[in-house]
Amino acid sequence: MTLKFGTDGVRGNASELDDAFVAALARAAARVLGDQQFVLGMDTRESGPRIERALRAGLEAEGCQVELLGVVPTPAVACLCAREGVPGAMVSASHNPYFDNGIKFFAAGGLKLSDAVESQLEETLHAISESGSSVEVPGGETDVPDAGRVEQYERSVMESIESRSLGGLRVVVDCANGAGSHVAPDVLDRLGAEVIVLHAEPDGRNINADCGSTYPADLQLAVVSNKADVGVAFDGDADRLLAADEKGELIDGDQIIAMCAIDRRDRGRLAHDTVVVTVMSNLGFKIGMTDHAISVVETAVGDRYVLGALESGGYSLGGEQSGHVIFRDLATTGDGLLTAVQLLDLMCRSGRFMSDLADAAMSRMPQVLKNVRVTRRVPLIVEAIQADIDAVESELGANGRVLVRSSGTEPLVRVMVEATDEHQADVMADRLVDAVRRVAI
Repeated sequence: MTLKFGTDGVRGNASELDDAFVAALARAAARVLGDQQFVLGMDTRESGPRIERALRAGLEAEGCQVELLGVVPTPAVACLCAREGVPGAMVSASHNPYFDNGIKFFAAGGLKLSDAVESQLEETLHAISESGSSVEVPGGETDVPDAGRVEQYERSVMESIESRSLGGLRVVVDCANGAGSHVAPDVLDRLGAEVIVLHAEPDGRNINADCGSTYPADLQLAVVSNKADVGVAFDGDADRLLAADEKGELIDGDQIIAMCAIDRRDRGRLAHDTVVVTVMSNLGFKIGMTDHAISVVETAVGDRYVLGALESGGYSLGGEQSGHVIFRDLATTGDGLLTAVQLLDLMCRSGRFMSDLADAAMSRMPQVLKNVRVTRRVPLIVEAIQADIDAVESELGANGRVLVRSSGTEPLVRVMVEATDEHQADVMADRLVDAVRRVAI
């Protein structure tokens, strides 16, 4: 099996995650993560129960006691790992289509694995595979999970706003037919919001299908048609969030982080008056933070790199433009529902429209992002087209920037160009897309 760890665990077509591979991976995890207890969750994909059974079989073969959480958001798994000091795994391919799946591991304490630990896992998996030993994976139905375990996660999110209410807000919630389909509307309703629910009827194949944070058009239209105050959209495993303001305009992760950073700084809750983001964040974000006397630390793409910087610097807030937001004083990983609750609480406390809050936090520079599907990987893609990048950067000067990188989860090369003019950014991005295709297709 050639699957390797990317920026967010192991991910690929569900057929590649066969029982033998998954069971061997589980055995490796049991040996490397070193605990006799393990918690498992999954999203709503039709392949989830099969992969869950294989994970359980592999873990139990190594003597682990396994607790099945059933369909839960990824941050619910991390939350229980943190509270109980045990490792866990989430069966999910996040924002990918239903025919993909993946496995995200959490160490005891709820943190994602470091590069060093992932390398150790890969080595142990290889040794197990080479040994020829195997584990029998039973078929049939899985155990019914304890609903009270999910309630613990829900309570932790609700308690994050310190007994305040979201009463008076009309909120559209797009659950992406994913893991947040029950939990998210329930929590927001219990906090007092009037909730209008979209795409919360998972059938195993409709997760992320023209809905959720990767396809927010339905959300934007529903906010306007229902005269809602705001809309929030999750991805398939509910660890990321995008929003729509009262006019139906999209609010991305940069804007969410900017609003929360300013609010926390004003309340003395932004550690070191610093926020952590990735190289994909809009240049307008950095300008906005400078205007509000907030320092910015930049990392490679991937929420675990953001988390690493948060940990090493003792910072409390960070995230990605895609909507992964980490409130490190409240959670150990990106949490879409927690982010939604924090954002809505900010609206209630301020008494302001979402559009006003977003506009005051930052102004987005025109940014064009294009994904180039490649037939062969070019590990040093930047070096391969460096002359083309240099030429574009020279034309943009100080008023723009370029970022070219290979996706860590899909056979894509991502090309991002920022400029003061959207047409210029689009033209420059097309030039770099042509350069990528020249060397990788």
